[in-house]
Amino acid sequence: MKPKEIQPQENLTKWMEFVLLDFADVPQLQWFLFALFLVIYLCILLGNGTIFLITKVVPALQTPMYFFLGNFSFLEICYVSVTIPKMLSNLWTQKRHISLVACATQMCFVLTLGGTECVLLAVMSYDRYVAICNPLHYPLVMNPKVCVQLVTGSWVSGIPVMIGQTIQIFSLPFCASRINHFFCDIPPILKLACGNTFINELLVYIVAVLFVTVPFLLILVSYGKIISMVLKLPSSSGRAKAFSTCSSHLTVVVLFYGSAIITYLRPKTQDTAGTDKVLSLFYTIVTPLFNPLIYSLRNKEVIMALRKLFCKNFSS
Repeated sequence: MKPKEIQPQENLTKWMEFVLLDFADVPQLQWFLFALFLVIYLCILLGNGTIFLITKVVPALQTPMYFFLGNFSFLEICYVSVTIPKMLSNLWTQKRHISLVACATQMCFVLTLGGTECVLLAVMSYDRYVAICNPLHYPLVMNPKVCVQLVTGSWVSGIPVMIGQTIQIFSLPFCASRINHFFCDIPPILKLACGNTFINELLVYIVAVLFVTVPFLLILVSYGKIISMVLKLPSSSGRAKAFSTCSSHLTVVVLFYGSAIITYLRPKTQDTAGTDKVLSLFYTIVTPLFNPLIYSLRNKEVIMALRKLFCKNFSS
């Protein structure tokens, strides 16, 4: 990791406003991108909102697995609502300015919600591990009190760390104000900083390992034990049923963690801005968009709940 040269003191500026370049390099596509991301945002709200609703009102889905899924869907709504509305506003008005406070606030929420998603995905894998590997103890281990504690821990565990991460990044002096991204994320913000950012980048790696790599390893351990147990089942139908209950969650894990790990833990070069932007689209937009489809298309209980809900509404 090559340290940056320390700029002369007179060149250091206290920037109070940044410019989010997002997709300004393709001016001919601004209205198309606005329409595209607006449709995607509405689909995310509708899809995840529906999943959240049915897990709360359908009695058949009042189980720990769907309790976690409902919270995950609500989290996805919060996650995209931190980034997409500002991006839509930029595309609509072509005014891409964002104040330092607003940028820091957006980053803090993105980091906190991203950390929550990492931990919650690990909790969901633990739920599947207990259900498949210790089915007799499942009602006792995953009782309502434990489920609430696990979800609460997922939501609050990263708050102090991510606030501290945001403060230490925005305490840096900045030599430029043009952010080559569609939201205030760590890598493009650090590229604007003056002087040596080695310590800051080291802290980013430590936090990324803590909230991305550790939960991911826990997921791998859980699924390693699940696969080992499933392969020992005598009937092929039993194996297929066990795998089907895990495949949806595993697909979401691959989408989210794959892009997040590459974004935050790979070595940085001067030419990674475009790659970071594309990868960020996966864990901030693509995963929330496909989450309802993945869980509904691959889950018979969710499909039945949706049918009952829609039939009840249409008949009334």
